[in-house]
Amino acid sequence: MGKRDELIAGYAEDLKTKCGITPDLALLTKVTIGCGPAIYDNDAQTVAASDAAEIERVKANFLIKKLGLSDGPALAEGINAAIETYGRSERNKYRAVFYYLLVKHFGKEAVYK
Repeated sequence: MGKRDELIAGYAEDLKTKCGITPDLALLTKVTIGCGPAIYDNDAQTVAASDAAEIERVKANFLIKKLGLSDGPALAEGINAAIETYGRSERNKYRAVFYYLLVKHFGKEAVYK
């Protein structure tokens, strides 16, 4: 098992235990691959949900650029829903898991097909 496979297994476990979601492993794998080398960097592999600048980057770079969504209040609502699902008190919100939750929330699975 490679490093990426180990990380994906950990992300799937996070989705099950912390989010109460049975993950679509094919989609989770594609979202993880889409994160690129960020998943291997200790700082970049997590999303600082309490950092407004980080949330703006997620909105601009992932939701608008990658998923093709239009800017508006629905994006902030989706981000808040993902934070709530993951748990506000959960300190380590893995980027791949967070993005997976956003893809599911906005029904944008087709981006990764």
